[in-house]
Amino acid sequence: MLKESGATDIDIQLDAEPQEHRITAVSAQGESIEISLNAHGSTTGFTGLIDRTGQIAASSRPIKDSEVTALKNAGNMLSKEAEQVIGLDGLAVIMHPENPLDSLNVEQIARIFSGQVSDWAQLGGRQGKIKVHARDGNSGTWETFRDLVLKPNQVDLLADAHRYESNADLSRAVSSDRNAVGFVGLAYIQEAKALSITAGDSRPMYPSKALVATEDYPLARRLYMYISPEETNPLALGLIAFTQSKAGQDIVDQVGFVGQNITAARIAPQPYMPDDYRKLAEEAHRLSVNIRFSEGSARLDNKAWQDIDRLLEYLQTENKTEYKVVLVGFGDPRSRGAELLSRLRARTVSAALAGRGIFVKDVMGIGDDLPVAANTHDDGRNKNRRVELWVY
Repeated sequence: MLKESGATDIDIQLDAEPQEHRITAVSAQGESIEISLNAHGSTTGFTGLIDRTGQIAASSRPIKDSEVTALKNAGNMLSKEAEQVIGLDGLAVIMHPENPLDSLNVEQIARIFSGQVSDWAQLGGRQGKIKVHARDGNSGTWETFRDLVLKPNQVDLLADAHRYESNADLSRAVSSDRNAVGFVGLAYIQEAKALSITAGDSRPMYPSKALVATEDYPLARRLYMYISPEETNPLALGLIAFTQSKAGQDIVDQVGFVGQNITAARIAPQPYMPDDYRKLAEEAHRLSVNIRFSEGSARLDNKAWQDIDRLLEYLQTENKTEYKVVLVGFGDPRSRGAELLSRLRARTVSAALAGRGIFVKDVMGIGDDLPVAANTHDDGRNKNRRVELWVY
């Protein structure tokens, strides 16, 4: 962001031990710039906003209700101006590269990390006492794992699990111990082996960038920056704008996370697909973005509006603004009239696109078919409530 703004004399001072860094520069107007980055976990960011020691909270989890309340004087922290999804990540469950297991379901993972399964032989692997490694309590990575894996299965983390402030340290420890298991962000698999994961009736999914980009991977998560909608600091506002730009999203990819710049890919038709959907897979390309909705709702969330802006730019660049897009809506069995609601969600996206001059070719409603996550818990149902975008 500083380079793009024309700043000079950019100096980065990294202090790895306390994870507190300092960036200095001289602006194009000759003014001194100083930026502090304190990387102690997601909770640190919200604490900084609350006590006004920081302007931006970088977080790998959504803001909590208690934090929204504490920041009420700063404006609506749930508004699309305040909540900025700057990228995506997938939590990888990792083990030693010589461990013969390749796939587990979310329930099995919960039983491992809670200590209910204590030997690899109980899962069909080699005999050996499982050693559990986890991130520390300040980590958004830990909170995401807890909320996606442990809480839905009503278990707690094993009391004597080894805890780490750093993803990189945890990954190194797991890759050097044949009996170890842990979880890290996608960028930190390193020398370890990542498992394919199933949730409910979903197929096994490896934490690939493509499956994380669409948020279909069971342990996909969003990466956020939160800023007061009343913030006036030009550096803070400039950084937020840069993260949402194509150049900013390219950097998200370059550092090992998953950026939100839209791409198109062929999806192989499968026998289990409904007929109309399989025909679509044969003829069209799927875009690397999904739009998701809250329970019983067809209301777009903050990320959806950001994605629609990106979609507009993509379709204009590719000359696909008129009758080249097909929207496919999905629901979950908990919703009454899942097929009707899935079609309504697709029509909501169609209307949002039409307001920007994009006219879709077709709208489909699949109902609760083709789930990507378990329908037994809210997090899984949220993933299944989605609209896919396809282009001819």
